[in-house]
Amino acid sequence: MTGTTDQSNSASPVRHADPVVGIIYNPRSHRNQGQDLDVASLPNVHVRQPAQRTDIPKALAELAAFDIDFLIINGGDGTVRDVLSCGQVVFGDSWPDLAVLPKGKTNALNVDLGAPAGWTLAEAIAAYPGGRRIRRRPISITPKNGGSETISGCGPSMLGFIMGGGAFTTGIRAGQDAHRMGAFNSLAVGVTSVWGVLQGLFGSDSNIWRRGTPMQIHLGSERAPMPHSGHGDPATRSIFLASTLEKFPAGIKLFSTEHSGLRLAVLDKPRRRTLAKLPLYFSGILGSPSGKGGFHQVAADEFELQIGDQYILDGEAYPPGTYVVASGPELNFVVP
Repeated sequence: MTGTTDQSNSASPVRHADPVVGIIYNPRSHRNQGQDLDVASLPNVHVRQPAQRTDIPKALAELAAFDIDFLIINGGDGTVRDVLSCGQVVFGDSWPDLAVLPKGKTNALNVDLGAPAGWTLAEAIAAYPGGRRIRRRPISITPKNGGSETISGCGPSMLGFIMGGGAFTTGIRAGQDAHRMGAFNSLAVGVTSVWGVLQGLFGSDSNIWRRGTPMQIHLGSERAPMPHSGHGDPATRSIFLASTLEKFPAGIKLFSTEHSGLRLAVLDKPRRRTLAKLPLYFSGILGSPSGKGGFHQVAADEFELQIGDQYILDGEAYPPGTYVVASGPELNFVVP
């Protein structure tokens, strides 16, 4: 299993006497609104502010033309997802070093990387020469039918860090409601997680938090069917999550520490006994479940997902279908 926690204190080879920096600045992100742009006047710093998601491929191509050493993504998880997805075509196998400034409503990647919440563009640029490099592989999601869910002008695969379906989709919708009430980042995740557990414990089987979603998961290149506990309809699962991250908002431990790389957490049916134990699993008090109770934590180099409802990737909903999910390119993220 390919790990994701390798770190290096040395900078990547620089192609120029002074590192050339490219910045994707999302003017629509929650905490941007035109702030922190003084660095645009610095030598060898190039800023692009794509007005719409569809402008990202052009913005990245323009930055790549400067042969940049360092790409700073100023935005939240959704901005990171779109930049990485479109960057596949632009950078291929030669990605610059990356940094993420957590300026969105949710910034789960930055929770994992550990960069300062108030990090500025100037501070990120200053960290390039001596900052730590944290290696991460995003999830790569490719429609099996050969179609594409990406932005026009990008590759066939989506790259992101947190994928989910079933009740997770319901939770994201509830999280958007939490955002409208003013809860952001770890607070929003904590609020919606508690609400979901309460709905699962006390709701009826017709409750949207307890309904199963048609879902088949086949693990590895051999596509071995993922075991089902037999609780509930074997053709459905209640919730599905996949990620390559190590740390999550609100301190939630979604996956067993026995595994690294691409990992899954799957709940077959929200049995009240199992739901009552989830906080113990997510806090690390209990070790990896056996799966007999309907909760699974597994690792896989790749898997195939057939899902009958929308799935979520870093906050964005994508249509039902059959997808091949694997680890994406290894990327170096700079942190101080």
